[in-house]
Amino acid sequence: MVRCSRGYVNGGDLRLGRRRQFGARQTEATVTGMLMIRLFAISHRIGFAAEVAGTVAQSTPKRATTMTTESSMADAFSKYADYLNALNEKRERIVKASRDITINSKKVIFQVHRVSKYNREEVLEKAEKDLAAVTDQYMARLVKELQGSDFWKLRRAYSPGVQEYVEAATFYRFCRTGTLLHLDEINATLLPLSDPSLAPLQINVLDYLLGLADLTGELMRLAIGRISDGEVEYAQNICKFVRDIYRELTLVVPSMDDSDDMKAKMDTMLQSVTKIENDYDRIARVDLFKACFSVHVRGSEYMPLLGSNDPNSILLGVTDIEP
Repeated sequence: MVRCSRGYVNGGDLRLGRRRQFGARQTEATVTGMLMIRLFAISHRIGFAAEVAGTVAQSTPKRATTMTTESSMADAFSKYADYLNALNEKRERIVKASRDITINSKKVIFQVHRVSKYNREEVLEKAEKDLAAVTDQYMARLVKELQGSDFWKLRRAYSPGVQEYVEAATFYRFCRTGTLLHLDEINATLLPLSDPSLAPLQINVLDYLLGLADLTGELMRLAIGRISDGEVEYAQNICKFVRDIYRELTLVVPSMDDSDDMKAKMDTMLQSVTKIENDYDRIARVDLFKACFSVHVRGSEYMPLLGSNDPNSILLGVTDIEP
């Protein structure tokens, strides 16, 4: 046993502790030496690399730094930005022109709806002037925006206005002549508005058919109004015209590629045909009932002529009055 500051300690344990302290000191010295060697090697490499770089820099002449690639890409992106900005501004102008066409075409339709058997010529003349104003002012502005360009790219921007214009023009033509305005006639009307040196704006078949589908709704309202005014024969002609349009379009629409809008309007067109037929049948039944009731009432009020041989007559045996 050995006495120390902490008391008595076994001699074997004391020797073991001293050995551990000596081993830790030896390990620490070894690690420190290895780190010194590593740092010396790194500093030697850095110095050598710097010396080589200096030698190369002295032997190679300096060149001016250029930004050719970066500047060309910046110019390209700047051109793309200008193109997209111009396209967006053009789209906004076309949307505004289409909105103006829609508003003024509706005014033409409202004017045509005022027609009756008493003011037919007056109302249709006013509608013709309004339609010409829409063509010369608002459609001309749209044509100038789209002529000479890939106007099919902006079809979604101007299609609603064109459809409303087709609806107004065909509605006026039917009320004037009882016939259908064809697509070639509409495009021929727009042709003088274009610059001869540029590709003219031409209404495509899809927009024409969509406007024609909307026409049936206006004809349905016109037919019901004419039935209310007693013009049953005119309403019958409208019903036949709408039925013919629906029958022809049922053969065309299934073969169309972009026909989602058209298929939705076909359902509305069928509803218009059904409303006209139902209202016409209702008026026909009412007229038939009125006729039968009139015959019944008039029959009960019938009085035999003088000199009649009817046994129920109070004038039995009375001679006829000589003229």
